[in-house]
Amino acid sequence: MKTAIIGASGYAGGELLRLLAIHPHFLVTVVSAHSNAGEQVTSVHPQLQSYAGRTFVSVDSIDFSTIELAFLALPHGESAALIAKIPPHVKIIDLGADYRLEDAAQWEKYYGGKHAGAWVYGLPELAPGQREAIKKENRVANPGCYATSISLGIAPALGLIDTEDIVVVAASGTTGAGRSAKINLIGSEIMGGLTSYKFGGVHQHTPEIEQALSAVAQRSAKLSFTPILAPMTRGILATITAKLNKNLTTQQLHDLYQKYYANEFFIDLLPLDQMPKTTAVTGSNKVQIQVAVDEHTNRLVVSVAIDNLGKGAAGQAIQNANLICGIAEISGLAFDGVGA
Repeated sequence: MKTAIIGASGYAGGELLRLLAIHPHFLVTVVSAHSNAGEQVTSVHPQLQSYAGRTFVSVDSIDFSTIELAFLALPHGESAALIAKIPPHVKIIDLGADYRLEDAAQWEKYYGGKHAGAWVYGLPELAPGQREAIKKENRVANPGCYATSISLGIAPALGLIDTEDIVVVAASGTTGAGRSAKINLIGSEIMGGLTSYKFGGVHQHTPEIEQALSAVAQRSAKLSFTPILAPMTRGILATITAKLNKNLTTQQLHDLYQKYYANEFFIDLLPLDQMPKTTAVTGSNKVQIQVAVDEHTNRLVVSVAIDNLGKGAAGQAIQNANLICGIAEISGLAFDGVGA
């Protein structure tokens, strides 16, 4: 299928290029990055030598009549402005936030500007039926990276917890903040330290996670979320806790998670003596999960690791594209992380 990547100069766009270079069904025919139009792809992504000699093109120059599939890896607010220019025959995976939220008031509160509407939410493993819902659509809203790790970490236990008392602390690598130059992200500022940001419940993924979990639980879900910027380039490690509404053992919870994710290729529930590790999933579309019961407080504790550019962005986008295009879900993604 002839495929376009729009916003290909960013980190998620670069990861899409890397993964699609070996995809058996998607052929990248258009590589677009408006501000970098005319520049060599390898001048921005020197690791992508399979694209040597190719240049970024402007969005305005794209002939969408020749495109069958498009990945949009744009800042929030920009996808919605572009959609009107894309013909209805083009299948679209939007890696941005524009079509994730159903509630216009939540969009205005956390993002600002006009609400563009909502597409099917592209988290196939979230709940029974979600995968089939994605397959029926031509346009998919790819979830946020934090939202992916947190939602998958707590979804199996929603029937066993107080869904309005979910507490999360999650650390992310610097690529999660995008490629634009920011003084707080330069090496001298970030190396050797940790810092919280968007502190006090204001992170934009909060309503997305609450929306996803409320839909699965069929009741209100509330989240207290503290994100942390970690001195690493990529990866997310999320720690999720929630009050249990019955007494359970760690083994019982582990068995529950094992059953919930038994047939999910990309989710690895680890043996009880192992913990998730960000380097174990780097470069992959994998999710590592571990669970425990804090008997002192009768709270569920879940640890989740993903690659924010993999399952948190580009990998998941390709997984969703595979689904809407009717090909094997693991096509181009059937590999483990690179490790330390």
